[in-house]
Amino acid sequence: MSSDVNGGARGGREAQLKHTGLRPGWTTGACATAATTAAYTALLTGEFPDPVTITLPKDRTPSFALAVEELADGYATAGVVKDAGDDPDVTHGALVRSTVRLLPAGSGVVFRAGPGVGTVTLPGLPLAVGEPAINPVPRQLMREHVARVMAEHGSTGDVEITVSVDHGEEIARSTWNGRLGILGGLSILGTTGVVVPYSCSAWIDSIRRGVDVARAAGLTHVAGCTGSTSEKTVAAEYGLPDIALLDMGDFAGAVLKYVRRHPVDRLTVCGGFAKLSKLAAGHLDLHSARSQVDKGFLARLARAGGAGDALAAEVATANTGLAALQSCAAAGVPLGDLVAVAARDQALGVLRGAPVAVDVICVDRAGTVVGRSGVR
Repeated sequence: MSSDVNGGARGGREAQLKHTGLRPGWTTGACATAATTAAYTALLTGEFPDPVTITLPKDRTPSFALAVEELADGYATAGVVKDAGDDPDVTHGALVRSTVRLLPAGSGVVFRAGPGVGTVTLPGLPLAVGEPAINPVPRQLMREHVARVMAEHGSTGDVEITVSVDHGEEIARSTWNGRLGILGGLSILGTTGVVVPYSCSAWIDSIRRGVDVARAAGLTHVAGCTGSTSEKTVAAEYGLPDIALLDMGDFAGAVLKYVRRHPVDRLTVCGGFAKLSKLAAGHLDLHSARSQVDKGFLARLARAGGAGDALAAEVATANTGLAALQSCAAAGVPLGDLVAVAARDQALGVLRGAPVAVDVICVDRAGTVVGRSGVR
């Protein structure tokens, strides 16, 4: 567990948390840095600092209580329980351990993956194949804190750091790691050390890494999907491998903006009819709290597709997007196709001429295709 941020919250999104009452938390990278600092200090002094204070970007200096202390001949281990604050993070409550061993002078800082931390097996990530899945910023934070402890207590700073996470392999099954080629456990993540509740930054980062891995594997066709049902549909439709399937969720904009900067030959967007009707209407965040199905927009589409006044009025007052779709289907108006085409055109607008061909597939809850656009 960790203390509150010393000095209060900083920055735009964190300032907003003061008004929402949501409590920020700490990344696995921050926890690993704290555990490493405590373990290395104990190895040099014989005493574990508890709580242990670290320095994060933006001059944050949180303190972490130690849940594990083990000092033996040649190594020390410290552990910190991750506190994700009020964010629904799958790693909340996980025990992050760091074991530090001294190495011969000139060895530098060497990172190892312990139990529950994954290993990179596919190219395209910011780490080489075969490396432990400890991301660059947490590595840099640990190196900086090793240097500080070394300067304070006297040592060469040549150490092996083995990071592990209790039950990490099991927890990783709820993440993208397997699809990204990170096998055996979790990634040690974080760019600021702070988890901002509901910022969804980790999800968006996973989308970006998914595009990177697909490109590095030489794939030319990827699919952004709103959920598991649409994933199954698009995989069956095109025979795409798992690493081509991007778990887009509600973040259509994140997929489109990243693919604009890192193009693939073809992007398929597949999702529920109601969600994709929001994209068709120009929304890039499809979450129900941030965008709603616009029945008036659907009515205008239906009218453009041949609906008369009565049907257009029925669509405009429908209880749900699905009800509007069913009313149009009964009248022979292809509202699903019209939504798919409009969503594709919105996607092309976000891509701003990037060399990416796009098609859209709308599905119902059972995964049945209820609308599709052509490729353009």
